[in-house]
Amino acid sequence: EVSCLKLEMAFGVVLRRYRKEISLSQEQLAHNANLDRTYISLLERGLRKPTITTVFVLAVALNIHPYDLVKDAAQLQTEFKFV
Repeated sequence: EVSCLKLEMAFGVVLRRYRKEISLSQEQLAHNANLDRTYISLLERGLRKPTITTVFVLAVALNIHPYDLVKDAAQLQTEFKFV
């Protein structure tokens, strides 16, 4: 049986990718988004599910559109399959 990558894991991969593209540390992103650094770490490791509000706040802090985070996570989730 083939399953999809968990959506929260895909979101974490995408979040980390966008953060590193602009050379932000987790702490800097957390500060910019008014979130706790440990929460950013949990999101990036797929251990927490962001609320829609959090997605929007992170997008602003990353200077991207919230759609990009969601679209990229959904695309990764459906493309990355494992047995």
